[in-house]
Amino acid sequence: MTNLTINEIYAIGAPIVLAMILIEVLFSSAHNKNLYKKDDTFCTIGLLTGNILMVFAIKGITLALHFYLFQFKLFNLQELMPLWMIWIITFVMIDLVFYIYHRISHRVNFLWAIHMSHHSSEEMNFAVSFRQAWFGPISKIPFFMVMPLLGFDPTIIAVAGVISTLWGIVGHTQIIGKLGPLEWIFNTPSHHRVHHGSNKQYIDKNYGNLLIIWDRMFGTFESEVEKVKFGLVKNVNTFNPTKITFMGWFDIFKNIRTAKSPNEALRFFFGPPETRNKYE
Repeated sequence: MTNLTINEIYAIGAPIVLAMILIEVLFSSAHNKNLYKKDDTFCTIGLLTGNILMVFAIKGITLALHFYLFQFKLFNLQELMPLWMIWIITFVMIDLVFYIYHRISHRVNFLWAIHMSHHSSEEMNFAVSFRQAWFGPISKIPFFMVMPLLGFDPTIIAVAGVISTLWGIVGHTQIIGKLGPLEWIFNTPSHHRVHHGSNKQYIDKNYGNLLIIWDRMFGTFESEVEKVKFGLVKNVNTFNPTKITFMGWFDIFKNIRTAKSPNEALRFFFGPPETRNKYE
């Protein structure tokens, strides 16, 4: 279905990403912006390391699962449309599934306990895009299982997913302003700064990765107006990646132990996260 491989995408993308980070560091230094802080960056490296190890541990299982599910596909897309159209629709569907996964991860406590690692930085720079949760790759599996069942080729899903992830890096910066007409369709740096904000009006907004159209359609869009305060409503106050990874889980099980009823215990697990409830 495709001559591109994931390794080739990384080989092309890695130098570009490194150049972006270098440019941002030089810009920060030249303009005294202090966009990169040592402790925060080392914490990001620690979280990224755990995430990469998890990806390598499960990527074979995930791909095998997708190929297994692909046998039961509802639609044979290869017979319905040309390859170039399959690629476009694959990108769109990945973004829609990601929007659903991302939105639920902000509103269901046990998923937020995983995802909050990405939001734990009080900075906003290209490196923050690599501040990924150790268990994030596992939490995504149930959501993306729908794609091979709908008839999307697992190989194209894998390659398009990597490209979409690389695009997501672009949104994590303060040095790119608003991008005119692109703001209506794509998840630009301006839109993603809002997503990382703890300002009242920015909480749980702008979930898209590649596109912003889902947020506009489903009522979760917010434009960047007020200066963004990055981080969580209740910041973690630590740069220890292990503590950040597990602190949400400790809070959940601490609350479950003191729950007065099974229903209350279930709410602590499946209900909205307390770290997002300051303004509710």
